[in-house]
Amino acid sequence: MSRTRVVITGLGCVSPLGLDIASSWNAALNGESGAATLTLFDTSEFKTQFAAEVKGFDAKEKLGPRLARRTDRFTQFALESTRQAIEQSGLEVTDDNRARIGVVIGTGIGGVTTILEGAIGYFDKGPRGVSPHMVTMMLPDSSAGYIAVEYGLQGPNMAVVTACASGANAIGEAAEMIRRGVADVMVAGGAEAPIVPIAVAGFNTMGAISTRNEAPEKA
Repeated sequence: MSRTRVVITGLGCVSPLGLDIASSWNAALNGESGAATLTLFDTSEFKTQFAAEVKGFDAKEKLGPRLARRTDRFTQFALESTRQAIEQSGLEVTDDNRARIGVVIGTGIGGVTTILEGAIGYFDKGPRGVSPHMVTMMLPDSSAGYIAVEYGLQGPNMAVVTACASGANAIGEAAEMIRRGVADVMVAGGAEAPIVPIAVAGFNTMGAISTRNEAPEKA
């Protein structure tokens, strides 16, 4: 049985190796590592003091102050990657095709930075310390929603949340949507920004529990 052929026509990337496809790919080919000492927060009390941070990304410059203020860092990465991919593809969104263009973005956690800031604000100032934009910033499908609004895309829109496989599964599901005939074009990929104190502490704790729970060697 023949299947509809699905092709990739545009790429975008914001990564620890670079802020676009060319720089990220060249760094990978040269064997460069994106991992380095953490700079996003004080790690003096953490067991892990390094990570692969995205460096030099200015959300206000890329998205404008208003949109940067209303989006979590993971959504900012998704929006900038989408801009690059649409520009490279040459896609023109019109009233005639926007209903056939959709978005599927995968993420393992979603807006964890926003969740942490909301919790700190609540315990510091009570309900008034929580941003009115917190819910729309923290949801896993925020990035897909913001992309659709930004480009006027009215096709299928959803998030895929399957831990580390989220981005790959999102691309696969987007391809299947095209094969099923529910869309002609899909913006698809993954976005994550988990390098915050609570997430790093959580992974450190998981490692400690795993170590303590190891079965003793047989005599």
